Amino acid sequence: MILTDTHSHIYSEEYSLDQDEVLNRAIGVGVSRIFVPAIDSESFESMLRVEERYPNNVFLMMGLHPTYVKENYKDELSFVAQKLTERKFSAVGEIGIDLYWDKTFLKEQQYAFEYQIQLAKQYDLPINIHCRDAFDEVLEILEQEKSSGFKGVFHCFTGNMKQAERAIDSGMKLGIGGVVTFKNGKIDQFLRDIDISNIVLETDAPYLAPKPFRGKRNESSYIVHIAEKVADIYGLSLQEVAEITTANSKDIFGF
Repeated sequence: MILTDTHSHIYSEEYSLDQDEVLNRAIGVGVSRIFVPAIDSESFESMLRVEERYPNNVFLMMGLHPTYVKENYKDELSFVAQKLTERKFSAVGEIGIDLYWDKTFLKEQQYAFEYQIQLAKQYDLPINIHCRDAFDEVLEILEQEKSSGFKGVFHCFTGNMKQAERAIDSGMKLGIGGVVTFKNGKIDQFLRDIDISNIVLETDAPYLAPKPFRGKRNESSYIVHIAEKVADIYGLSLQEVAEITTANSKDIFGF
């Protein structure tokens, strides 16, 4: 069984003491493909170190996370643009808009989102979208930029059915993570109405651990619990969900 975690911050400080053990646990339960989003320039070297040790399992993205869009955002965007000229990445991400913590830099976040979408188009790469308390703002830009062949993942999708349809119509697949296992997650109430060809699995580790680990540090091996919940929702076997969602991820990332 091959499982794919389309979103894991395996390079973060939370794994500084046991990163290898965490990765080996994931590989041991079949999570052989782990896609790693960027957040800013300061974390880039940490990402590279993980990729160097696990080149067949870890695939890096490049981008500026919306909560890291601050006064120096143009310098950060220049860093993203430069790195995209130097090597191959799996996607441009994670990018988007986050209005949960701070609305001070909304205009700058919008600019950064649009700019990085243009970079993705330039390099024929998918995007990985971060959206929190900003569905209207994100979907407006996404629908404005959609085009033939444009695709990506709407990471940690927690919207409603209408928002899901708009995201899918714009070329996105929905990233389904630990929230689907929560009693108040809500997405489990309509997920079955979405064709499973439109979803991929993710952990967002170290955040949003699924039941029975909710509130604890998340890790890629826990994607099995997310897959089991998705299997229950769709009335499929765990093996079928693993095969379908991994194929969906290949459709986005190309490998």
